[in-house]
Amino acid sequence: MSRLFRLPRLLQISLVVALLVVTAGMASGQSGEQGTLRNPLNPYGGADPWLTYYEGNYYMAATTWASAWYMLKSPTLAGLKTAEPQLIYFETEPSRCCNFWAPEFHLLDGPNGKRWYFYYTAGQPFGNYDHQRIHVLESAGTDPLGPYTYKGQLMEPTGDRWMIDSSILQLNGQLYLLYSAFGPRQSVYIAPLSNPWTLSAPGVLISEPTYQWETSGGMVNEGPVALQHDGQTFIVFSASSCATGDYKLGMLTYRGGDPLDPASWEKSPQPVFQRSDEHSVFGPGHNGFFKSPDGTEDWIVYHAVDFPEGACDGRRTTRVQRIAWNADGTPDFGVPVAIGEPIAAPSGDTGVDPLPELPALDVVRFHPSSYSEGYLRHSGFVARFDYTVLPRADSEFLIRPGLADPEAVSIESRNFPGFYLRHQNNAVFVLPDDGSETYEADATWWIRPGLADESLISLEAYNRPGYYLGKTFGVVALFQPTASSPAGALQDATFYQER
Repeated sequence: MSRLFRLPRLLQISLVVALLVVTAGMASGQSGEQGTLRNPLNPYGGADPWLTYYEGNYYMAATTWASAWYMLKSPTLAGLKTAEPQLIYFETEPSRCCNFWAPEFHLLDGPNGKRWYFYYTAGQPFGNYDHQRIHVLESAGTDPLGPYTYKGQLMEPTGDRWMIDSSILQLNGQLYLLYSAFGPRQSVYIAPLSNPWTLSAPGVLISEPTYQWETSGGMVNEGPVALQHDGQTFIVFSASSCATGDYKLGMLTYRGGDPLDPASWEKSPQPVFQRSDEHSVFGPGHNGFFKSPDGTEDWIVYHAVDFPEGACDGRRTTRVQRIAWNADGTPDFGVPVAIGEPIAAPSGDTGVDPLPELPALDVVRFHPSSYSEGYLRHSGFVARFDYTVLPRADSEFLIRPGLADPEAVSIESRNFPGFYLRHQNNAVFVLPDDGSETYEADATWWIRPGLADESLISLEAYNRPGYYLGKTFGVVALFQPTASSPAGALQDATFYQER
């Protein structure tokens, strides 16, 4: 594998955990007894998860915000925690290069037989999400790991517009695309497909945020996913702003007739899955569904956080739990399971957690000595010094071995996994790892004694000796100290590390 496709540091965490497995067979399902597991399936970077079971293995992917897709593979759910991420696709086309969100992969009939179709949202370089669109990849065979090739953009026949969170519904022999778009509120649409990568008619609005529980922090319906059981069809969607702890799931029930007729869908007046203060689970949403290995159970996979304010970033983690079914055939999702609570693995899954819990993250904040209360943070992926930092995670970083030199360090964003503090044209940004040698060097720093106080630290650019992270002309940029540099400039480039 070339350097371009090196694994992001956030995913390499799982490899470290794997080394700590006391009995390797436990995670791989060799115990022969009913397995157990604990949420979450990852320490961070688990937003918008999709998970399926196919021919003896689970396959999982989640939002990356970057230009690449990775997939995890394991014969057990517990084993996903220590599975090595495998790169399945990397994009360089500027019109769809970035902001990868909301992956889903479905085994569908194509012109050459069964193929996996990988649906996702992507856009243009960071700073603006107005260009997010739906795209699809096609596998060469029936291996969920691919290889994949780009198939095209899914676009309504009436024209190009903002579309996100695609999913597939198969109903009455017809293939449909479910997605979220504005009209004028962010709402759920359905459109017919003539093949897995082509819409044959404009989308029809079938759910918009009207209930109060759909409007917390914003009027949003998104992430629609089909759930079918005993002849009934449901669409489960996410409601309210993902940046709040009140992000939750609502449900539409198919009442028969033309699926493209909004009257064929009935919305439940109450949410079907929402926060649990008792279990410290907040913002549960953007879900998918999967079957147990023996096919007898239905499970939900979703993301959530463990703090009440919620988040719409990489602090979300992937969780799973079993779905029950009511006497009338409707799903009962129950209450979100608390982190660390042992639950029975899906029927037929004998895997056991290799560890009681995932390793704690060593989070660092950098406090410039020139600021009485300020911190280094990113805002719009540009580095800044600010007195007030909201959300706090914008000023939280993880120290990793240097991408260009393990003797140095690279500084990863806490809430955007795979994004590192990087200098570019002297300015400093938090940008996604593109795997290039230039990026690696720009995102690697030497920790030096503080320029203004040797008991503190300064960050020297790995590939620009003598230049430090500081301020130039009032913005965070590379700074070259000289004998005549003012004391304030030296203090801007000198930091306390707070843990």
